[in-house]
Amino acid sequence: MHILGTLLIGFLVGLVARFFMPGNQKLGIIFTTILGIIGAVVGTYVGQLLGWYSEGQPAGFIASVFGAMIVLFLAQIFSRK
Repeated sequence: MHILGTLLIGFLVGLVARFFMPGNQKLGIIFTTILGIIGAVVGTYVGQLLGWYSEGQPAGFIASVFGAMIVLFLAQIFSRK
């Protein structure tokens, strides 16, 4: 059940990040979910660097969305032709 919850929250984080990022992101359900999960990881590490979270504490929803937006921004930069 924990894995399904992680996938669901990852999907929701990915959707919110894609909603707030300008431009057209052509991502399917799977890549949106992966984006949200990676965003949560990035949000956790950035939050730990800034002192928001202690070690072992996961990021909150908003930090996960910001992390996903960072990942999406970097993907857009590196994928431009």
